[in-house]
Amino acid sequence: MSWCSMWIYIKNMVCDRCILVVRQELEKAGIPPLRVELGKAEVTRELRDEERKQLAKRLEDLGFSLLEDKRKMLVERIKNLLIELVHRKDNELKVNLSSYISSELHQDYSSLSKLFSEAEATTIEQYYIAQKIERVKELLSYDELTLSEIALQLNYSSAAHLSSQFRKVTGVSPREFRSRAERKTLDEV
Repeated sequence: MSWCSMWIYIKNMVCDRCILVVRQELEKAGIPPLRVELGKAEVTRELRDEERKQLAKRLEDLGFSLLEDKRKMLVERIKNLLIELVHRKDNELKVNLSSYISSELHQDYSSLSKLFSEAEATTIEQYYIAQKIERVKELLSYDELTLSEIALQLNYSSAAHLSSQFRKVTGVSPREFRSRAERKTLDEV
């Protein structure tokens, strides 16, 4: 018996809860997933057109969307790499960002950067900084770590650099934010 798995790409998956919801929807639709990750799911077979349409509708009702266009898929993969890096791996970046993305996607960074900027009206670096700032907001709202500990955890050169970037993006200092604790959901970033 031979079978071939395939990946389907899904927009707006930003957290573990999204992974769980997509897994449940695939199972409800009779399309058992082999695995589900941010932005994609590996299924055991090719989807029939009608199945794809029904799944697209189910996912759309939950705020997700199936991606068909290869360029959109690639942009979503870049976003998911950055979300994963910042929110799950605490920014454990051992090489520079461009090398990381290029090696993960096996493509030239300059073409990936151009595609991302055209599709999202922002640069990869700006999106990355926005994700980092949202992670900082999350960690500040927990009130468990000092700003220096957060800076170290997210690979900032210093607490002063983190504070400066935070103020530039949010308009308030980390201390002011901590007293107000206002965060966006990841799909709003």
